[in-house]
Amino acid sequence: MVRLINILAAATSLVGVQAYAPSFVPRSHNVVAPMPKSVRSLVQNPAVRNHKHNNNNPRSSIKMMPIGVPKVAYRVPGSQSADWVDIYNRLYRERIIFLGSEIDDELANQVIGVMLYLDSEDSDKPIYLYINSPGGSVISGLAIYDCMQHIESEVITINLGLAASMASFILAAGSKGKRLALPSSRVMIHQPMGGARGQAEDIKVEARQIMRIRDNLVKMYSMMTGQTTDQIVKDLDRDNYLSAQEAVEYGLIDRVLVSDDEDTQMSG
Repeated sequence: MVRLINILAAATSLVGVQAYAPSFVPRSHNVVAPMPKSVRSLVQNPAVRNHKHNNNNPRSSIKMMPIGVPKVAYRVPGSQSADWVDIYNRLYRERIIFLGSEIDDELANQVIGVMLYLDSEDSDKPIYLYINSPGGSVISGLAIYDCMQHIESEVITINLGLAASMASFILAAGSKGKRLALPSSRVMIHQPMGGARGQAEDIKVEARQIMRIRDNLVKMYSMMTGQTTDQIVKDLDRDNYLSAQEAVEYGLIDRVLVSDDEDTQMSG
């Protein structure tokens, strides 16, 4: 909070200029974006205006937002002050979740936690799950899948970039009729992979588990796409890449988004 006060007090002391300069927005001829309303209201706070500076050059004392995940100023309803929150946290408040990295236990737990919270907050509104992932752990992916089926809120899945391996399974698990993809996105499906080490009997147990998981995935892919199990087994045998339109024809998604579609608007 002290850092935020320093930033805002220094901004108000600029002669003839009120500017808001996050580090990830490049300056152009010393012109920066207007200050957001949430920050501007803080600037008008007497406690901020009266803050003392030891630096004789106020402009040089402005501390930019830390480089990394983009942050936006957000004021909690009822609060008189705003704080920096990362962009993904802000989007959670609009019921938008990003699945944008390799799927593991940690990511799965975070996604599940957000979905459970949003469902408990308002189960009548949909949750938007944007997917751009290379896949990852099958068990972690199945945990996300089970949560999607467990909650009452419908989950609209949107593919952008690549939905590969387990990410393609989660994409296909969205609410029927609302599994979407952007035009340049791709989908990749293949059979589960695993590596076993240890004693011979342990390797046999692990192999049986992988085959059991494979059979379950084949059945669920068949239910979600309408393809026969024999066709699914054949198509999962090797890495199988599909364009957005091919994914529609295969049954993994329902339609490709075009510019005039409104299903992914925050106001949804």
